[in-house]
Amino acid sequence: MTEHRVQMTGRIGGLTQGYDLHAEWNGAELHGRIGGRFEGKDIHLTVQEGRVHGRIGGHFDGFDAGGGLSPTRADVRLGGRIEGDDVDLTLDGSQIHGRFSGRIMGKDVRLHASGTSLSGRIGGVVDGKDVNISFGTAPVLVAALSAVCAYKALEDQQAQASNAAASSASTS
Repeated sequence: MTEHRVQMTGRIGGLTQGYDLHAEWNGAELHGRIGGRFEGKDIHLTVQEGRVHGRIGGHFDGFDAGGGLSPTRADVRLGGRIEGDDVDLTLDGSQIHGRFSGRIMGKDVRLHASGTSLSGRIGGVVDGKDVNISFGTAPVLVAALSAVCAYKALEDQQAQASNAAASSASTS
C-alpha cells in the first residue's frame, strides 16, 4: 500500500521580507521547510485524534507546537508556557479567521480558501504579512496553521536581526 503525499508550497511575507513554505502532508504528518536552506526552519507537525503536536526549528533555535485541531477549529500553543504564542483559528465556510499571540498584543488572522489555495493576511496593514499557499488535498486548517508557524518563525528572525543591529549600534 502506498502512502498518499500532498505537496504544500507557498510564501508568507513579501519578496524580500518573507519565507517560502515547502512541505509534504501524508495524511497524519506535515514535514518540510519554512524559509531557505540557511535562514529558515524545519517544520514537523503530527495530527492525531483531534490533537496536533510537533516542532518548528531545531532543539536550540525553534519552538514547539501543541494543542487541539478539528476540521473547523485550531487552538494551538506555539512555543513555551511563558515565551509562547496562542493560535486561535476558526474555519467558517471558506474563511479562516482568528488571532495569533493574544487579544491585546496579538495579530489578526484573515485567510480565504479557494479550491486548493489559501490566501490572505496575518497581522495589520503595516506590520502584517501576506499569505499565499497551495495545499492540495491537505486539511485547510493544517495549511493555515503552517502559515502561522511560518509567520512566527519570520517574526522571531526579524526580531533577532533587529536586536543584533541595535546591540551593534550601541557598542560602536
